[in-house]
Parts: sequence; C-alpha cells; structure tokens
Amino acid sequence: MIFLALSAVLAAGPTPGAPLSSVQQADPVAQAAPAETPVALEDVEVTGTPLNALIRDFVNEVAAPNRRRGLARWRGRVCVGVANLRAEPAQYIVDRISTVAEDIGLTPGEPGCTANVVIVAADDAAGVADGLINAKRRVFRPGGSGMDRGGAGLREFQASDAPVRWWQVSMPVNSETGERAVRIPGECSAPCLEVMDFAPVIPVFAASRVTSQIIDNLVRTVVIVDVDQIGAVSLAQLADYLAMVSLAQIDPEADTSRYASILNIFDEPEGAPGLTDWDRAYLEGLYDAEQTRQNRRAGRGEIARSILRAHRDMQDAADAE
Repeated sequence: MIFLALSAVLAAGPTPGAPLSSVQQADPVAQAAPAETPVALEDVEVTGTPLNALIRDFVNEVAAPNRRRGLARWRGRVCVGVANLRAEPAQYIVDRISTVAEDIGLTPGEPGCTANVVIVAADDAAGVADGLINAKRRVFRPGGSGMDRGGAGLREFQASDAPVRWWQVSMPVNSETGERAVRIPGECSAPCLEVMDFAPVIPVFAASRVTSQIIDNLVRTVVIVDVDQIGAVSLAQLADYLAMVSLAQIDPEADTSRYASILNIFDEPEGAPGLTDWDRAYLEGLYDAEQTRQNRRAGRGEIARSILRAHRDMQDAADAE
C-alpha cells in the first residue's frame, strides 16, 4: 500500500519505490493559448505597471499562510524523500530540490536522513491521498493551533484533481530559542497536573506592538504527483515545480498566468524550462525577509521589499557578467 510507503519514507528518509511508467508522457494535451503574454521579471519595469505593484500582486496571489498565521518557511535542514519512482528520476528530484534549498540558505539532509519533504508518485493519486489521510491523519493534522490549513483545506487536498497536490504543516516557534510555541494535544510536561503543564511557556525578551517573538516554521510537506496527468512536462520542470511548492506555502488555486512562473507549466509546458526569475526572487525574498512582523499585512510588505532587493541583486549580477 502506498500509505505504508509514506510511513517508511517519514521514518527512514529517501526510499525509491516500485517503478512506474515514465515520468514524461508521449502525447501532451493541446493547451489553449493564454489571453496575454506572461510578464517576465526582467521586463516588468517597461510594461507601464510599477515593479513594486507587480511584486505585491504576485505575493498576494501565491502566498498561502495558515489561517491567522504569518507565512512559514523552513529553518535549518531540509531532507527530501521520494517514493514510488525508479531510482534515477527519484534521485534527480531529491538532488534538485536540495540544490534549490541550499541556494536559499537551507541545509540539505544527508543520505539516510529522516524526510520532512515527502513526495509520492502515483497513478491513482486520489486513492493514495485517501489512504494516507485515513492511515496517518495526525501526519496531516497534528492538532496544534495554526499548524495547517484546517479540515476544509484537507478535504480540498483529498478531493483535488490537480497533477500535483501538496499539504504542509508548520509550527509556531519562539524566534529566540526555536522552541515550540503551541500546545499539541496529548503532550504535556510531566506530571501534567496544572494548566501550565499543558502549554509551552514563552519568556518575553522585548514586548512590542510592532514585532512578535513567535514565528512560523515549516516542519512537514507531503506532495502527491499524479503521473497520468504530467503530460508534456519534463522531469527537470517537474523537479523545479516540486521545489517551489515544497519550500514555500503556495496557494494551490493561485492564478499566476500573468507571470512567467514555473507554477504555470501544467497549463503551458513550454512556458518555462525551470524556475524563472519571478520564482527565484520570490523564494530568495521569502527566506531573506524579517519574520517577526506583528501585522501580517506588514509582513507581506516586507517579503515584497525583500523580493525587490533580490530582483535588483539578480539584475546587478547579470549586468556584471
């Protein structure tokens, strides 16, 4: 059963499973031409729309934090596991996501590490999603406040017919210590006799109405790939798409047709050979931005400014070459 494969990957790291048909399909489905040409990041300053406004629109479109929480990101080590693909494409995906993670300042897991990014390929994605949720529900909904997209979000994940679907779990933590800042049902500090034994205690180092000591870190990503819907998408494109949705909280319903983004490849396979400048600037901006903004709108503004800095750095590097 595929859900047993997920349990094994979560426990023991990257484990290629039984071989499937080729990741690339021979006969792509013809796609309708887009209504307008997507805007590439290097071109946005001459379109008549200010770059800042386009970046803010992109952030607001794709960013999908958990309810009443700030945008979460990985902190420290990211270990990628792939199940139910042949060894060669599985290793390529692991290596590619690990490379992108390292590029934005994360530490790729060593071989044999316990996977916190789990990718499962299947020709029955709906059945795999049902099996995983029924067998390992606490993997998807640990029960802590603000840790996932909620019951409605999980039902949408379960019912999705997209080529790739993903589910992420984040953890509110103390930015000073990295310690958990939310209670998990069933956990407490022995002897569990008083209220304070059931909830983390967060010493406040500097109270502020502008900043918060509590930030959100990603702790688990589960991705299911429906190999029957991959169409003309190449393995390289698929790996970069998986990197984007694994390393950031991306809205599955985001409309990114206005932008030249890897997120469009299932609608327009020839639109991007890999991560675009928009995608790279978004990831770099997300991981460079200050996470401690008390106001979530201000937090998105900080990410937008960080993306703008990343864009300018990329332009300066290109000019220097």
